[in-house]
Amino acid sequence: MGTPAADMGGVADLPVRPPLQRRTREAWHRVLDAGVTLLEQGGYQAFTIAAVCERANVAPRAIYDRVDDKESLFLAVYEHGIARLRAEYDVLDDKRWRHQPTHELVAGAVREVAGFFTRHAAFLRAVVLISSVHPEVYRRGARHSQDLGDLFTGLLLRARDDIAHPDAEIAIRHTFTTIFSTLVLRTAYGPAFTSAATDDETFLEMLVEMAQRYLL
Repeated sequence: MGTPAADMGGVADLPVRPPLQRRTREAWHRVLDAGVTLLEQGGYQAFTIAAVCERANVAPRAIYDRVDDKESLFLAVYEHGIARLRAEYDVLDDKRWRHQPTHELVAGAVREVAGFFTRHAAFLRAVVLISSVHPEVYRRGARHSQDLGDLFTGLLLRARDDIAHPDAEIAIRHTFTTIFSTLVLRTAYGPAFTSAATDDETFLEMLVEMAQRYLL
C-alpha cells in the first residue's frame, strides 16, 4: 500500500504515492483527468489501465508508480472527479443568500443542488451506477451526499422561523433527501425512469414548487 495522500484524491485513506517532481505531478493529473473523461464517456466498462494510459499519453509506469492496481487508480479518479463537484459546494454558503426572502432562498438552494447534477451529469451517472455493486464507492458517495445535505440544511435553517414544521431541521433534511434521491434517479436512468419524461427546466420548477409547498 502507498502512503495516504489527501491532496491526490481528496480523502486521507486513499492509497496513492504522491508524485514529488513537477513533471510527475503533471503526468499524474493527466492520468486523473483522463480517468474522469473515460468514466464520463463510457462508464466503468471503459475504465482500463490501457485506456487511461493512451488518453493521458503516459506509460503504465506513470500509474504503477502512484498506485498498486486498477482499483486504487479508480478510487483516485473517483475522488478527483468528486473534488471538481465539491469545489462548487461553497455556493451554498455564500453571502449572497443573506437577505433573500425565504421562498427565494428555498428555490435557490434547490436550483443549486440540481445544477451540480446537471453540470456533472456524465460523471455522476457513471459513479451512481457502479455504486450499486461497489461498496467503497457507495460508502464514499454516502459521505459526500451527507456533506452536501449538511450545507443545504444549514443554508435553509437561516429561515428557520418561516419553516412550517415543528422541527425545521428535520423537515429540511427530508426535503434534501427527496430532492437528492430524485436527481440521482433522473441522472442515472434518464428523465422517463420514474414518471413521464419532462424537460430539465420543467422538472426543476416542479422540484422547487414541491420544496416550497412542503417547507413553507
